[in-house]
Amino acid sequence: MTTSTARLERRRAAGFTLVELMVASGIGSVILSGVLSVVLMMGRSGLSASNYADMEAQSRRAVDEFAQDVRMASNLTWNSATSVTLTVPDNYAADGNKVTYALDSSASGPTAHCFYRQPGTVGAGSARFTLARNVTTLNFARFTRTNAVATSELSAKRLQLTMNLRTSRQTTVDQNTLVVSASYVLRNKPSN
Repeated sequence: MTTSTARLERRRAAGFTLVELMVASGIGSVILSGVLSVVLMMGRSGLSASNYADMEAQSRRAVDEFAQDVRMASNLTWNSATSVTLTVPDNYAADGNKVTYALDSSASGPTAHCFYRQPGTVGAGSARFTLARNVTTLNFARFTRTNAVATSELSAKRLQLTMNLRTSRQTTVDQNTLVVSASYVLRNKPSN
């Protein structure tokens, strides 16, 4: 009798019962799904942070280049609320010292929804330099030297840029960045 009891005890010690296996696999599945959820959430957060960093870098570069030309400008031509042409002495000489900043609001093409700089006037044959991509809205505002809204090009002494950038990826929610620049003074433009 001692022999059969010893065999029975060895069998029990050698393996798991079906109930034990089911409980262990259930607990393992819960833990594995939790770990997988955390990894996916961290990946999405990282992608969102990367998108914001990219939009921030584009907008900073665009505003810096715009500000530099505005500060040196001696005159401005108001094409529309989304397009201005600046006269910048000693720069853009091949294009009459003019440079245009505008939004390409076309729905398709390599420059669709881009804020760009183009030497020369609107419609000139010069190459466009894209400053920011995925721009949903862009507006220029002009002000007098006392910061009142300017009603004409003659009274405009300050220029401000406002734009909204949006990016979307399949794995994340759309991200938006609203950029409102300072009101830059056209230093070389005579005051009225």
